[in-house]
Formats: sequence, structure tokens, C-alpha cells
Amino acid sequence: MALALAGGLLAALLPSNCVLCGAAGPTLLCPGCHEQFFRPHPPRCPICANPLPPPAAPDGASRPAALACLVPCGRCQSDRPAFDATIVAAEYALPVDRLILQLKFAGQLALARLFASLLADAVQRHDSPRPAVLCPVPLGLQRLSERGFNQSLEIARPLGKQLGIATHAQLAVRVRDTRAQSSTPHGARQANVAQVFAIPDRALVEGRHIGLVDDVMSSGQTLQELAATLKRHGAARVTNLVFARTPPNTN
Repeated sequence: MALALAGGLLAALLPSNCVLCGAAGPTLLCPGCHEQFFRPHPPRCPICANPLPPPAAPDGASRPAALACLVPCGRCQSDRPAFDATIVAAEYALPVDRLILQLKFAGQLALARLFASLLADAVQRHDSPRPAVLCPVPLGLQRLSERGFNQSLEIARPLGKQLGIATHAQLAVRVRDTRAQSSTPHGARQANVAQVFAIPDRALVEGRHIGLVDDVMSSGQTLQELAATLKRHGAARVTNLVFARTPPNTN
């Protein structure tokens, strides 16, 4: 109680501006922007988190969103990924995409805590099983050295604290540097990340539900490769916890 009161007093003394619209207030995200950009999404595929068209009921009326969300998309039904579920907090689109760029390339680490809070809200809205441990998607040594931090780890740490789930920074490691997926042609992305991950300690993975934490999911090939590696090492289930999902037509 005292800690919460102290936090409230500090926020009142040190007001901030909304990171999206600039409005003054006690938090990094004003209520209006939260409602506009981070309200619950339309129905999404529970496996890959791409939007689902609302299916029509037999009488022509739309089915409830909760029912539609239970049905995987056709792509996941015909070619099921190695991961079992994906939960996202936002669309990767203006103006949210600017926040991700500010985190990754301008070192605005306070945004990682904001992303974690928004992602925790999204997780709590889902009734799917929660992971036993969080695994941030690892960076290669060269990119980690250049950037100075792993944005996925910066999101995973506060996310784990909010959800009461342990975060293991070295559960998976990247064994070689690769080109950034964002700068790799879509047809070459699978090959770019093939056999790029390793699991140092199988005992930490075997029989467990692993949550993969990342900032953005686009083609999904990085998460697919890491999930497949975890499954080969005995993971029972893999759930992606991703701040932003790109629209399907950019995959």
C-alpha cells in the first residue's frame, strides 16, 4: 500500500507526456490512446494471431467473437506451426510502429516496460494456459554489441514480474549472427534463421510450457524456428507473447 501511494505521489510530481499524442498526464500512455490503439482486437487466429474474418452463423448473423477466436485460420490448420499459440497487444502500424523503432534504435527502454504492461493486459484477457517460463528471443552477439541490449529481454523481465512467471535470459541462445529478418526477402527468411538457435540446458525445457517473448511478429519464421528447436528439446507447449503483429499482407 505504501509503495503504491509513493508511486502515485511520484507520478503526480513528475508528470509525463503520452508517447503517442503528447498529452500531459501521469503515465506514458493517455486513456484516449490506450482505447484507440490497444483495445481488444477483432477475432484472431489463436495460433498465429492473424486476424480472422467473422464467420457467419447459419441464419446469416455473425457469431460471437469469443467463438470465432477458437477456430484457427486455414493456413494454421493446413500447415500447423511448431508454436501452439500467439498473443499480441497491438497491430504493427502507425503510430505504434514508431514506438518499437524508438525502443530498438533510440534506446528508449522505458517503452519496454510500457510494452510489457500492455502485453500483460492482453495475456490476462486470454483464458489459454500460461507459460511456466519466459524465453526472450535471443539476439546474435554482433547485433547485441551494436545495440547494447536485447529488446525482447527488456520486455520479458517486467512482463514476467507482472504475470508472476520466471524469465530465463539464456534458455535459448543464438549460435550465429544472421541478417535482420526485416531486411531479408520474404522467401529467404526461413533459410536465414535455419538452425540458428541452441538450448544450453534441456532440463529447463523438457516437459514445460515455454513463452517466447518478442517485440514484433511478421513472417513468424524466427519464432517458428525457435519453437521447433524447443520442441526438439522436449518442450510440451510453446506460446508466443509478442507486442505487435504485422498485418497479413506484409508477411
